[in-house]
Amino acid sequence: MTKLSRRQFCMTGLALAGAAPLLTLGPASAQQLKGGTLRVAVLSELANFDPQQLSTVNFHVIKNLYDSLIEYTPEGKPQPSLATEWKIAPDKTSVSLTLRDGVTFHSGALFKSDSVLATLQKGADPKRGKNVFSTMSIVKDWSAPDERTVVINFKAPAPERQILDLLQFLIPIEAKGIDTVETVPAGTGPYTLVSRAVGQGLVLKANPKYWREKQPIAQDLVFTVFSEDAAATAALESGAVDIVYNGSSRSAARLKGAGYQVFAGPGPLVQVFRINSTRGPFRNKSFRQAFNYLMDRASILRVGYAGMGKVVALPWAPASPAFDDNYTKTYAYDLEKAKKLIAASGLSADEIKGWKLLVNGSDEPSVAISQIVQGSLQKAGIPIELDMRQGAEYVTALLGGDFAATFGAVGNVQKFPSRVTTNSIYRTSGNPILKDPHPHPDYVAAIAKVDAAAGGEAEVKAAYDNLNRVMVDEAFGVPTNSYDVGLIVASEKVGGITLDIDNLFIARTIGFK
Repeated sequence: MTKLSRRQFCMTGLALAGAAPLLTLGPASAQQLKGGTLRVAVLSELANFDPQQLSTVNFHVIKNLYDSLIEYTPEGKPQPSLATEWKIAPDKTSVSLTLRDGVTFHSGALFKSDSVLATLQKGADPKRGKNVFSTMSIVKDWSAPDERTVVINFKAPAPERQILDLLQFLIPIEAKGIDTVETVPAGTGPYTLVSRAVGQGLVLKANPKYWREKQPIAQDLVFTVFSEDAAATAALESGAVDIVYNGSSRSAARLKGAGYQVFAGPGPLVQVFRINSTRGPFRNKSFRQAFNYLMDRASILRVGYAGMGKVVALPWAPASPAFDDNYTKTYAYDLEKAKKLIAASGLSADEIKGWKLLVNGSDEPSVAISQIVQGSLQKAGIPIELDMRQGAEYVTALLGGDFAATFGAVGNVQKFPSRVTTNSIYRTSGNPILKDPHPHPDYVAAIAKVDAAAGGEAEVKAAYDNLNRVMVDEAFGVPTNSYDVGLIVASEKVGGITLDIDNLFIARTIGFK
């Protein structure tokens, strides 16, 4: 079985260390925990049941309805899951997987290689692959010598960590359920769907044929959607729910002080001011570049996230190998530099205004930081309005590119750098906002250079440095800060919390003390 190098392990381990201020460890062992009904408050309505749509609104269901081929520990060490073994070819042009025997999908069908092939086919389709599509860009083809073996071939030698990230990201969907997966789950996970009430929540029950021994512990899993963070935390304090998942940093800090358990995983998000460079004044590069200086990042972090996170000017968490703190200093808030770039754009006063900033009205931090930016733009002579959208209406606009600019977090920022392309704004092809052909070919080339850098450290560093320069120059995404996502605030009677490298919610190990 392949192993991470010491350098890779230490690098990814930094992500967990960064979460220490909120991290609470020492949950009760599974043998000490009791089952029952686990009630979880969430702040967003899920988009759909497709595990290839790795949107934060889906984080609470993905790992409860599905399993990955391999899993990572919070420290970044690969572990067997639906694949019991993987062998990377010496020349790094292929990987062979041995699939776990005796696993069934929720439908009762056996888990076999045909479903892995169907999942790969879906992921490679620009119309259906969603967040997985860009990760599949290194894949040439695939085959199944038998029902328990899958071989994936790459277009060129691929870095080992990039191969592992691909396997961890691949979540098998039952072949016959591919076409209906958005509305009907088709996984092997620890829970099965009982019911869903759109806008209200959903009910799951334990999978009686789940392959992991003695899991899940809780027999029933009930998610309730709350429209406001304050209402969710009030439900926890009143005993109406057992856990609040993905609530605000500010509430988590307050509840930790009140004695509640708070768990922060190793997979932070980076908040990005997303720019639709195909619209209005944002077609102008100088105008876009001005936003590198118009972001009052320190205020955004303080007001939006209670200071919990790090100011950044690149879409990387500090644990990422591409992280470079020098950019944060270079592109600090500077109104005069911003004004000079706006003047250099050649756009008239009328041309730079007249657009709206799309805002997720259901997310309190997004509202607060959008108001900060609105104030900064006013000082720069750019009066704008905030276009407030709620819940699914906002998600539809975000994923459909129906905006001029908006704040939207990006994930996979602690892993192999080109994994950033799993996020809609950073996709190199099939980009729902920027469309095809991609309007920033230098960015596409920079990502390709990172993917091809399988040589020595100098080559790898040069590829990362080039990507960072291009991202800031093209400025279709302007990062502001990292912050904890998937925070788990739990009652003291709950134990068995398992952290996930992507901060997805894992319920199968949770029970009651």
